[in-house]
Amino acid sequence: MKNRFAVTACRFHAKHKNKLLIMGWFWNNLKNDNKLYVLLDKKRLRVDIEERDMFMSELRSKDGKLITKQYYLWVDLPKDWKAAKKLRVINDYGTKRDVSCMLTIDRLKRIEGKLPKYIDKGIVTESGFSISGWYIDTDHVKIGFYDMDGKQYPVTMVSKRRSDVLRLYPEVEEEDVVGFTASYKGEVPKKVRVHLQSDSKKTDYVMPLRMSALEKKGAGLKKGFEKAKGYYHQYGAGSTIKKILGKITKRDNISYREWYKAQTPSKAALAEQRRKKFSYMPKISIVVPLYKTPENYLKEMIESVKEQTYSNWELCLSDGSGSDSPIKNLLKTYEKEDKRIKVVYHNKSLHISDNTNAALEISTGDYIAFADHDDLLAPNALYECVSELNKDQNIEILYTDEDKVDMKGKEHFMPHFKTDFNIDMLRSANYICHLFIVKREIYEKAGMLNHEFDGAQDYDFVLRCVEQTDNIRHIPKILYHWRAHKNSTAENPESKKYAFRAGAKAIQAHYDRTGIQTEVKMTPYDGLYRTRYILKDSPLVSVVIPNKDHTEDLDKCIRSLEEKNKYTNIEYIIVENNSTDPETFVYYEKLESKYPKAKVVKWDKEGFNYPLINNFGVEHANGDYILFLNNDTEILVEDCIEEMMGYCMREDVGAVGARLYYEDNTIQHAGVIVGLGGIAGHAFVGYDQDDPGYFRRIVTAQDYSAVTAACMLVKRKVFEEVGGFDEKFAVAFNDVDFCLKIRKAGYLIVYTPYAELKHYESKSRGYEDTDEKVRRFNSEIELFSKRWADFLEKGDPYYSPNLTLDKNDFSINVHMR
Repeated sequence: MKNRFAVTACRFHAKHKNKLLIMGWFWNNLKNDNKLYVLLDKKRLRVDIEERDMFMSELRSKDGKLITKQYYLWVDLPKDWKAAKKLRVINDYGTKRDVSCMLTIDRLKRIEGKLPKYIDKGIVTESGFSISGWYIDTDHVKIGFYDMDGKQYPVTMVSKRRSDVLRLYPEVEEEDVVGFTASYKGEVPKKVRVHLQSDSKKTDYVMPLRMSALEKKGAGLKKGFEKAKGYYHQYGAGSTIKKILGKITKRDNISYREWYKAQTPSKAALAEQRRKKFSYMPKISIVVPLYKTPENYLKEMIESVKEQTYSNWELCLSDGSGSDSPIKNLLKTYEKEDKRIKVVYHNKSLHISDNTNAALEISTGDYIAFADHDDLLAPNALYECVSELNKDQNIEILYTDEDKVDMKGKEHFMPHFKTDFNIDMLRSANYICHLFIVKREIYEKAGMLNHEFDGAQDYDFVLRCVEQTDNIRHIPKILYHWRAHKNSTAENPESKKYAFRAGAKAIQAHYDRTGIQTEVKMTPYDGLYRTRYILKDSPLVSVVIPNKDHTEDLDKCIRSLEEKNKYTNIEYIIVENNSTDPETFVYYEKLESKYPKAKVVKWDKEGFNYPLINNFGVEHANGDYILFLNNDTEILVEDCIEEMMGYCMREDVGAVGARLYYEDNTIQHAGVIVGLGGIAGHAFVGYDQDDPGYFRRIVTAQDYSAVTAACMLVKRKVFEEVGGFDEKFAVAFNDVDFCLKIRKAGYLIVYTPYAELKHYESKSRGYEDTDEKVRRFNSEIELFSKRWADFLEKGDPYYSPNLTLDKNDFSINVHMR
């Protein structure tokens, strides 16, 4: 089989004008005996070749082989290179050779003349526009933003560290990489020209912000043509045609606007819903507090209720505007038109809780739904909820997905695709929000809204309701539209700081009611809270660390436990796994001598079997809690173990995972999504350390189906209850299988972002890139797929079916249309 070389990128050195970088990878993963050289016309150029490990987020599969290596070809160009005609990359393997890439000198000149930069995205905001990207500043670069007539926009620039760019430009210093987000408040032009100019170069990028459908189509075709042209230069005409056909028959991405349009029920479907007669037809009371609501918003909200395809509802409105209410006449009109609309009026202005309670008092429904006075319900909102109730009448709480809608009620954006019920996420943020429907019996047990928590009165109410039942159902459909405007908490946090303080107070009250000793704190992210558990005692934690040679990694790990960690009741079980370096055993002796809490136990069976090695370590552990830790990890925060223990000591929790970073401070682990990539994968791999992720999930304590065993704290009794790790998963998916067994036994798996570690990513074992390892990897995939077939078919409850399983960035699932 040919070991072809695929060129993926070509650029000039950021500092040396006559040095070219060509990047690529081999179809057999490794270069082996292949010879790469570069010809400028017929002249062979000097080339330095670097072999580099790809990051996990960059790995790919080619013909059943995992591609883990990439090659950098640093090419020295002669001073007169512009007088030549073309440059070719030649891949020589024995008696055959390929032209891996051919570039004309004109194209190289165009590449040379451009500043290294990339514009990630441009979006229209409520108040203007925002453009983000990066550029390399080694030559006094200045950046400006203009419309197509030359008018400059005074933007506010916020800098951002771009470790992803540093990986692509290893020849520059960190301060040379400028990541930015530029924001402008004011009228939005159709296009913005981003102009970058240095002492020797200049370049422009036109970012379309407001385009017609025809213009969007043209821009997409142009972009597609440029991609196809680059693909043609790498792979030839045949492969390019196949690629284009694949794009035509199966789209790789989709905008939310397209997705929403495709998911919205047709008129025929809505008509069919109206004709549907359920066997169970509960009355739903939609409770809405009003306060001097703009008439157009009020009309749209009421009309969205009247348009419901399920008819057994009542709309309970409380007008807390006071005696001079500007909406009283409009409400009287609606009362006369539809007897299902009920209004209670007040002679004085009411606080939000008292106003909502007044609407609750006139409700008579079997279930109570809550809405804000300027928001909209999807026409099938109540129908979908009643449909679920007919499948299971034990359901006592329902909630749905939601999105934002603009002031005109036309443009939908910012969809929130939620997890199934997630108690630890709810204790971190009110992710449930809208649409929330609760059975009357639960509402009566929980009690009415409490004005003590005004600003977060709905958060407090939701927490009190979920304390009363486990029969909670999430409907993964966008059924509620939250109108976004500058005075809302979501769009202008500074306007309602009191609301966020009330949120912390509501969570603390919840913990107090449930008897869990905690301290709730606000975080730098408004509306997101951190729970610190108050530990009554400090049970022994046994840290199990498998190790084979690599004593520098192990020593760094142990020193971080000794010097940074403040949890003292701890022991170290080092599982020695067939080390060959004599110095390793010298180190073990020193380790046990220096730290009496350290114990080295010898695993003398051949081969690497992670489950057996760790199970063996647990047999020698004395603690009631086991911390599984890779030898190539380093604790970064002093309360790392305390943070994990707070969750793990709860009766309902079986295991706890941490936030792990690569050496370059990008995310290595922030929870595991079962089904991602076919079997399971880490969420947000490669994201920057300070990126909060999709709806801030990177920085939110929450429940997941699984976490990585590179750092996992487990109750010993739970470990023994589920039988520990399964030896059949020698290398891959053993931690995911283990976590799913814990979930099946009825325990939660918690991810906490506040336990932070560096993970130097399996240096001691290497990637799965040999034929033997690939065969073993595939057999473990097959075993996992059979064992957890039902789980994979139903989907991970902590990940929305509306989100893709092809990428780890929580983007929209293109197949959900």
